[in-house]
Amino acid sequence: MGIDKSGNNPGSDDSRSRRYPPAPVCAVGALIYRGSRILLVRRGKAPSLGKWSVPGGRLRLGETLEAAVIRETREETCLAVRPLRIGKVVEHLLRDKRGEIEYHYVIVDYVCRVVGGSPKPASDVSDVRFVEISELSQWDMTEGTAQVIREVFESTAPRDGDSNSPSCR
Repeated sequence: MGIDKSGNNPGSDDSRSRRYPPAPVCAVGALIYRGSRILLVRRGKAPSLGKWSVPGGRLRLGETLEAAVIRETREETCLAVRPLRIGKVVEHLLRDKRGEIEYHYVIVDYVCRVVGGSPKPASDVSDVRFVEISELSQWDMTEGTAQVIREVFESTAPRDGDSNSPSCR
């Protein structure tokens, strides 16, 4: 199979134009809190090779957002999760050296609870770890991820004995 003008292999998963897309790509992320820690994955592929982020990825045609976050989390971390609620919706735009849009994602981040499995790297990630939220500045993370993690954590932290926190048990 040949390569099309956008640099994508028409027969591969990338044929849906992740790079130099004709329209924004919809994606999901899983915010998995365990007390004051968050689950991070180290990206094993472009566009964020080597950077730390939350598990997640692109929506497939006909797939619901919740089904996508369940699938992506399982594929990347071997964890089964239950999405609890939308934590935040973010837009991620990366331009190339010429200023053209190389990647454009609209990401729906879900607060999720682990319902099975043990975290281990799989699919397109090279490492999986629970990290203290207070130490996020020490990690080489994708742009904006630490801010989203903190914002959602602070907005869902238990208040005055409230047990409805995003923590995984």
